[in-house]
Amino acid sequence: MNSHKNLSFLTTLFIILTINFSAQTKEIKQIDSLMKHASSIGIFNGNVLVSKNSKIIYNASFGFADASKNNKLTTESRFHLGSITKEFSAVALLQFEEKGKLKLSDPVSKFIPELPNWANEVTIQDLLQYTSGIPNVEWKKIKNDQDIFNGLLSVEKLDFKPGTDYDYNNNNLFLRQLIIERITGIPFKNYAENFIFKPLEMNSSVMTPFENEKNIAKGFKNNLTQDAPEIPITGGTYTTTSDLLKWANSLHSKKIVNKNSLYELGKNFNISDSQSALGNAKFKNKKLIEHTHDGRAGSFEAILFSDLEKKITIILLSNNYNGKVAEISETINAILQNKEFDFSGK
Repeated sequence: MNSHKNLSFLTTLFIILTINFSAQTKEIKQIDSLMKHASSIGIFNGNVLVSKNSKIIYNASFGFADASKNNKLTTESRFHLGSITKEFSAVALLQFEEKGKLKLSDPVSKFIPELPNWANEVTIQDLLQYTSGIPNVEWKKIKNDQDIFNGLLSVEKLDFKPGTDYDYNNNNLFLRQLIIERITGIPFKNYAENFIFKPLEMNSSVMTPFENEKNIAKGFKNNLTQDAPEIPITGGTYTTTSDLLKWANSLHSKKIVNKNSLYELGKNFNISDSQSALGNAKFKNKKLIEHTHDGRAGSFEAILFSDLEKKITIILLSNNYNGKVAEISETINAILQNKEFDFSGK
């Protein structure tokens, strides 16, 4: 009798596994067809990775590493993350908060006392939520990190009272990085590479400025014009889809910051379209359930999407801007959830 029950159980299990395998095979074929279509009509040149139920189900490269079109991309190619790189400085600050080395309510002047009086009003929380009121970087005057700091020293007044309005600009990021340097006594680039990337085994990740690194994709326009050389300032991150997945998994599993810190990182100013330190984060009872962050730097564009409840992560990194990575990501998500989709790529 028991042998019959065991046989019945094994048969049922085999059927379930076969159905699941067939469903996943269909998903992978649809994703592959989508990506080949996007590549063939010239709207995606880059790498894509899809993870479901903690397993990578799709990992592929499409197109070229530079404007010459002589060098094909591989899964080892490293792309500029654009604004996704802002997550690293934000997480570092929350790690210090957990260790009692700072409070989010601390004014910037506590760590950088030589700044003008406005630094007494701006808090670390403001830097994380882009509510500082600090004017944006004057990029025409910037050639290095010192120029950025000199620009901050020359700011005479804020655009608005901190905490009362929102302005997404990079001076918030540079001040975050500088605070980390003042706390640690080492350049932020060194801190990120040794205390964020290395512990998470993000071995392909490197922060600007750098020289003579291999597998670095170069941004180019559709007319095959190469992007101008990058300004040698701190903070831009080049990485692979696999390394970015490691980051997302570690962040979402609270390996690098705790639940409360993750919630603080996901808070945004209460107006439409405002971003948090994580880009766009959705919570249910203070539990992160969805995380979307996109980035742009020259011809590079990137998107990280994670649905934590459905255990889905989609990553697209491109070195040829066409403004389509969000649409492609949404279509992949629809495929994974067996929903109808209509992707023309136009």
